[in-house]
Amino acid sequence: MAKLTEKQRRFADEYIRLGEITQAAINAGYSTKTAHATGNENLKKPIVKTYIDERLEKLRKESIAEQDEILQYLTSVMRGNVNDEHLMVTGDDMGTMVEKHERRSDTMARTKAAELLGKRHMMWTEKHQVEDVTPILVEDVPDDDS
Repeated sequence: MAKLTEKQRRFADEYIRLGEITQAAINAGYSTKTAHATGNENLKKPIVKTYIDERLEKLRKESIAEQDEILQYLTSVMRGNVNDEHLMVTGDDMGTMVEKHERRSDTMARTKAAELLGKRHMMWTEKHQVEDVTPILVEDVPDDDS
């Protein structure tokens, strides 16, 4: 299988960034006269398409929190392992200053994290999950019953 050239890689990266074929091709170093046609050609090549798809998947994974990451974060907040940053204004005759102070997550944030974790694990739901059961009708009435 053919390898992706440096110019094709630059085009693909620019196309991902801009979402526009012509400008992506120009930024990658292709001629302005043939940029659109060359960009279209590149997008039809399996190696370029595969590269773009893989990069988009990687970017999606980096930018969107997965379920495990969310659960780990909520657990660390609930356990008080996350520090919040607070700004304090202090001052005297010489002027005022803003100081940064870190402190453990407050009780409300920790309780909210525990609540969200509990909901995720269905710990305090009053609803019962019931399977969808279709009733079966049994004809037990004799035919001669009028």
